[in-house]
Amino acid sequence: MGFKRFFLRKVVAAVLTIAVIVCTNFFIFRMAPGDPVRMMFRDPRVSAESLELMKQKFGLDKPLSGQFVAYVKNLAHGDLGLSFSQQKPVLEVLAERIPNTLLLVVTALMIAIFLGVVLGAIAGWVSGTRFDTFILTASVTMYSIPTFALGIVLLMVFAYLIPIFPLGGITTPASGYEGLELIRDVGWHMFLPAFSIVIWYIGEYVILTRSSMIDVMGQEYITTAHAKGLKKFKILKNHALRNALLPVITITGVNLAFAVAGVIEAETVFAWPGVGRLAYDAVSQRDYPLLQGVFMLFAFAIVLANLAIDLIYGYIDPRIKVGG
Repeated sequence: MGFKRFFLRKVVAAVLTIAVIVCTNFFIFRMAPGDPVRMMFRDPRVSAESLELMKQKFGLDKPLSGQFVAYVKNLAHGDLGLSFSQQKPVLEVLAERIPNTLLLVVTALMIAIFLGVVLGAIAGWVSGTRFDTFILTASVTMYSIPTFALGIVLLMVFAYLIPIFPLGGITTPASGYEGLELIRDVGWHMFLPAFSIVIWYIGEYVILTRSSMIDVMGQEYITTAHAKGLKKFKILKNHALRNALLPVITITGVNLAFAVAGVIEAETVFAWPGVGRLAYDAVSQRDYPLLQGVFMLFAFAIVLANLAIDLIYGYIDPRIKVGG
């Protein structure tokens, strides 16, 4: 199978997946109980005429099939609709929150990747020692702790009992900070949510890198390098680690997409104003267009990340193309 055919097959599969996601994304939220229009009006004295006018404004007076056709047409033009709760275009609402989520996710992943790869490589290099056992045990423990549970503990200890860090948010309200003071304030608010994400991902990267390193250490070229008398650090750096990083690179692309979705827990616990917190608020308010926009963003990120990884590996490794 040539690369062009492989490329076409993967792209078609991605397009079909996105089509299924679009359909599922529309119908699944409308299966949730509750009236979104009634959620906009907390006052029970609101007249039926006002409710009907609001339904007409958002197109909820149409049958479900008519709503779906309108949704697909709008989506084809890049229009995700109008948020019920915020009375603004969904794209505008998402644009305000995406930078905050990317700041949290990218920072946490960079720290987790660096620490996880270093510790995992060392553990794999000295496999079978006490240090390896300690690192592996700690990594499995960290990987098993849910992000929201760790976040609640961190919040209780370091923001309530020992008030070192703020309880939530991204900046100190009405602080008026600018420049370096603003950067420091954002970093101070980001420490606990980023730490809760880092702990989970460190465990994953340590386990993956360690396993890959042990596999690489059994290869013939490592034995040859030892036989040539090369220094251990040079073998680790130039031969073992480079090849052990291949699966780490693969999982990093997937993690970057999934982390955007998984950060919902951390953002909710720490009231971080990102896309994850936005999804939580949209669920409680039955804001269908906003929910659709958020999960469409998550789905697109995951599908595109997987497509990019498949194409890169298909280009690099011919065996993948041949094997289909």
